[in-house]
Amino acid sequence: MNTATKDLENDHIHILRLTDVMERITKTEAPDSSDLETVVYLIRNYADGFHHEKEEKIFFPALEVKGFSPNQGPVAVMISEHVQGRNFVKGMAGNIALYKENDMSALEQVFINMTGYANLLRNHISKENNILFRMADRVLSAEDHAGLLNNYASVTPVTENGGGIPEYISDIERLEEKYK
Repeated sequence: MNTATKDLENDHIHILRLTDVMERITKTEAPDSSDLETVVYLIRNYADGFHHEKEEKIFFPALEVKGFSPNQGPVAVMISEHVQGRNFVKGMAGNIALYKENDMSALEQVFINMTGYANLLRNHISKENNILFRMADRVLSAEDHAGLLNNYASVTPVTENGGGIPEYISDIERLEEKYK
């Protein structure tokens, strides 16, 4: 049976694949700037714009109804880490623009932010999958899960070519192939 938490864990599989690619990119001397932009695009539109939107607008509020505080405890930590991740992405994007103008010192900052984001997300996902989601599964009924899944369907993935989630996954696969 698919559950609201399992749906979010399925998103995590692809986000972790992206963090692995990011790590490999940071070990290259001169990555293609368009690939760096694709990483930022995937984070902003898939990891944050799609996945985190499901969590922040649907899942976390449902947990609040069940007694989870948005100001302290696991939900508050997750929200705080989403903000930290967005700051790393801003650092990546700003420095990618400089790198595209042949400022080679900016690449180091891209890599620092990329590494910070990848490490943050790996730890973040581990906490969600192993702690928060297991806590949620203890308090959410089958009806709650069904309602959350129905509400998740209202979150539309915004992609460049209108291909939705398969387009994001294809972009990740292309980067995986290029940065082995």
